[in-house]
Order: sequence, then structure tokens, then C-alpha cells
Amino acid sequence: MSNSKIININNKINSFNKTITVPGDKSLSIRWVLFSSIAKGKSKALNLLLSDDVMAAINAIKKLGIKVRLNKKNCTIFGNGLSGYVYKKNITINAENSGTLGRLIMGILIDSPYKIKIIGDKSLSKRDFNRVAEPLKKFGADIKLTNKGLPLTIKGSKNPLPINYLENKGSAQVKSSIILAGLKTKGKTSIQSKFSRNHTELLCKHLNLPIKIKKIKNYDLIEVKKAKKIKPINYKIPSDISSGAFFIVLTALSKNSKILIKNVNINSSRIGIITILKKMGVNIILKNKKKYKNELIANILVSSSKKLKAIDCPSKLNSKSIDEFLIIFLVAAKAKGVSIFKDIGELNKKESPRLKWGSKILNKMGIKTTTTDSSIKIFGNPNLEINKKIVIKNYLKDHRVFMTSVIAALTFGGSWEIHDHDSIKTSFPTFLKTINSLIK
Repeated sequence: MSNSKIININNKINSFNKTITVPGDKSLSIRWVLFSSIAKGKSKALNLLLSDDVMAAINAIKKLGIKVRLNKKNCTIFGNGLSGYVYKKNITINAENSGTLGRLIMGILIDSPYKIKIIGDKSLSKRDFNRVAEPLKKFGADIKLTNKGLPLTIKGSKNPLPINYLENKGSAQVKSSIILAGLKTKGKTSIQSKFSRNHTELLCKHLNLPIKIKKIKNYDLIEVKKAKKIKPINYKIPSDISSGAFFIVLTALSKNSKILIKNVNINSSRIGIITILKKMGVNIILKNKKKYKNELIANILVSSSKKLKAIDCPSKLNSKSIDEFLIIFLVAAKAKGVSIFKDIGELNKKESPRLKWGSKILNKMGIKTTTTDSSIKIFGNPNLEINKKIVIKNYLKDHRVFMTSVIAALTFGGSWEIHDHDSIKTSFPTFLKTINSLIK
């Protein structure tokens, strides 16, 4: 593999049997940074993901007057309490590529006395921020968007009003933003939310914050009251299953190989990929399960899969695997039969239009697909061997498009030229280093 912004892969990976650790969970890393900034006192994290998205979160809280001490081993944040941000007028926060940061920090700024501008990179600026602005305006915030997205300005309310809100997109970011606003609002804020990742709720429960959650059919009913204080959070961030997913699929599609991925967050709202891949015939075992700060973690053992079968993927698994569909599509490419994934239009609202890109990569590989705005049929070929050149570029620097392309090159063969490898800095800066550790 070359070290310029373009990497070339011309050989399939050989058999391997390895134990690896992938970096800290991105969702938990960003939430830890934001919660620690409004906690009272000194919070410390080990295994914090040192990616561009998390660094953007650290830079954001620094702009809001929070002291941060960071080195390669740990990070310490000196929180000033729930309303302890100190900042000048007319500051700008750059969320860069992070939707989690951009949307969640809006909830924290529900009581900001001055107008704050939030900007992002080209990809984030195309994403929908109206979905968060809509409920936050009901609290009393003054928010002005650019074409439903960034740049935006937000000015909070002195006395934000509690709201009742129906969140029916299954967006953990919208739900989390409302929860964070609710923690600063007198009275009871109520959210009826379609199932999605629940890291924010679990962290709130761990911190004994005033939050109640009831399950009703396909929804969570979440009630939040004003918090008096948030205590400091010392946290060893578990590894990210979204990063581990690439190595689960690499192993499943490689011959005579085995991998153990250590200390991975297996939160039930995140492990749709494991359920889906097991249904498709991938050999996955979860070992040494344990609870840590309300999150479930385990070691994931994966071995090569000889016979893969197609899946008609149940829509109820979509929110639990939304970030992993691109890599799941590679398994469908090698499975016997036609795999169907429906109601996944949300994929096109990610860093790039991922559903379109998933289909594009498969088509370049010689796999037939039929797509709509919210579904894809993948006509699998268990005997697929690629013998041509494939170029992947102009994908809005979406880290998951890059990493999926690398796994496809290493497992299906062909001669691949994959551009913009610095895209991985947003979520998994050491991805290629971990790949190289398996090749040796």
C-alpha cells in the first residue's frame, strides 16, 4: 500500500489469525467530551478516540471556555457546571465532519446568552440540521439555518420552556440534543422517540440525572427534568463496533482466517450488524461479556465463513446497523441469492449519499443491484473474483466509503486505486496500520 493520498491494492490478503484492538467508540468519545464540559469538576478518559471528529468536539468546548489537558494516553476536562461556559460574543464553532457534535452541542447551547455560529466541512454542510432546530426552537431558541443546514446561528433562551416532542426518524442525535436541552430546562420535557442508539440515556442514568425511560411498542417515551449538577465522569472508553465491523467482514470474507477484537461496545442499539451477519452465515461469537458504566462490552471472535446466504433484512434492524450497511453489502455480494435491504433512505443523509455509493462500489465490482431512494437488492455471486482495475474517488471523503473499498480490494481481488485516504482521520486514523498488522 502506498502512503500518498491514493492507495493502490493489487493483492488479496493472505490467511491470518490475530488479536486486535480497535480505537475507542466515537459516539461515546464525543458524548464524554460534551457531558464532561458541563459537569462540575475534573473528568478523565482513557482510550478516547483521537480522531478529527473528537478533536473538533474538544476544540469546541475550549472555545466555550473549558480547560482541556490531552495526551496520547488520556484526556482530562475541567468542567464548570451546567451553565459554566464562558465565551465572547460572535464566536464560531467548527463541527468539521461531525453530525454528532454539531447537533448535540446545539442542545447544550439552549440557554446561550449570545449568538453562536456553527459551521462544518463541505459534507456536513449538506446534511439536515432542521431536524434538530425544529424541536430546539420550541424550547425558545432563536436558530437561523442555511438551506436547512450549516452554517447556522443559535441564540438560546434565558428561560427555555419544556416541550413534548415526537421524534419519528429514529435519530439518536435529535433525541440526544433534546435530552441535553431538557437537562437545562425547568419542568418536564417529554420525547416520544423511535428506537435509536441510547448512549445518551445510558450515560444520563449512570450519572443519576433526572431521566425516565419507558418502552412503548416501537418507541421510547423519555422524560427529562432540569438537572441540579452533573458529577465528573472518569471513563475508559470501550472500542467502537463500527470500526470493528470492517475487520469482522474482512475475516468472514477471507480464507482460513480468524480474528479476536477486544473490549468492544456491544450496546444492543448498535449490534444490528452481528444479528444480520449471523443470519447470513458468518461465524461470530461474543466472549467475556460484562457491563461497564451501563454499556455492555465483549470480545468478538470471528472466523472465515464458507457458505454465505442472502438475507431479506428486517427493517427493525436498520437503526441498529445504520453505519455498517456499506460493509454488510460486501457480504451480500458474496452470498448465494438476492439480498434485500429496505427503508434505508437515511443512509443517503450521511457523510455521502451512502446508499448510492454502496450500489456504485458493487456495480464496479461486477455485482448487479437494483435500487430505489430507500432500498437496494443485491444479486450475490459466491464465486466472484475481480480481475480489473477499480477507481474509487469523489465520494465526499466519506471514511466508510474508503474503508469499505479497502476491505473489498483485500477480499475480492482486482487492482484498486482508492483516493483520499485521509478521510479515515474522522473516525479511525489507525485503520491502515491495523490492516498492515494483519498482512505481515
